[in-house]
Amino acid sequence: MPGQDESIATVPAVTRRRKRPDTVADQIRERIIENGLVPGDRLPHQWIEPETWHVSRGTLREALKVLESQGLTHSKTGPGGGVFVSSIESEHAIRLLDNLFLQRQPSIADIYSIRKELEPVLAASLAGKLTPAALSLLQATVRLYEDEPTTTEEEYRQRMAELDFHDELARLSQNQLLGFLCRFLVSLLRDTAVCRDIYQQHNPALRETGLHYQVALLRAIKAGDADRACAVMRNHMIAAEAYMLERAEIRRRREPNLGAV
Repeated sequence: MPGQDESIATVPAVTRRRKRPDTVADQIRERIIENGLVPGDRLPHQWIEPETWHVSRGTLREALKVLESQGLTHSKTGPGGGVFVSSIESEHAIRLLDNLFLQRQPSIADIYSIRKELEPVLAASLAGKLTPAALSLLQATVRLYEDEPTTTEEEYRQRMAELDFHDELARLSQNQLLGFLCRFLVSLLRDTAVCRDIYQQHNPALRETGLHYQVALLRAIKAGDADRACAVMRNHMIAAEAYMLERAEIRRRREPNLGAV
């Protein structure tokens, strides 16, 4: 019946029956959390026995593959082998989240609506907290786009270096969640098709604007002026959003089939 088919099609994915390997993987994950296992710990032998979960050996093997694909565990063979808890790198987690948005990419406005809130908080939190080594690292990143680019490729690399600056700021955050979210937003900008196109457009004035904000920000952070660092970053985000939206609109008018941003 048409009505019946339509209702089935609209059932939310979360209510659909999950595969047995996925549910077993969830149960093993819960055991890891409940028992406080940390990276490097071996999973108890009984956890990786099919009899424990009342499933076939093939189902358990698939469940362990699920955990490994999530970056939660890894296997070793031979003497001293087994299944061990892994340390999940933030880069791996960010890449997985990026892949989630590859088919339905967020708009520039969506990304900047969050960046305008988080990046000023990040900047303020770093004021007076960075070591001389950390400040030197940020200054070295800025120096990558101090000179006038001589080619289009070099100009694009400088744009990427500007994003690297924000990525480095986020890595330095003592608030791991805040830093991760800021890094993820920067990664989205790198991967979003419309942003990539904009970054490849020639615009000498953009480098100068970016340098102005980065230098002012570093001065505020070094001086321990949290309010100033917050204000500089907020103004930077507002200006960056305005530029990106303007360029995206020009791009849309030039190629109407690209749709909205």
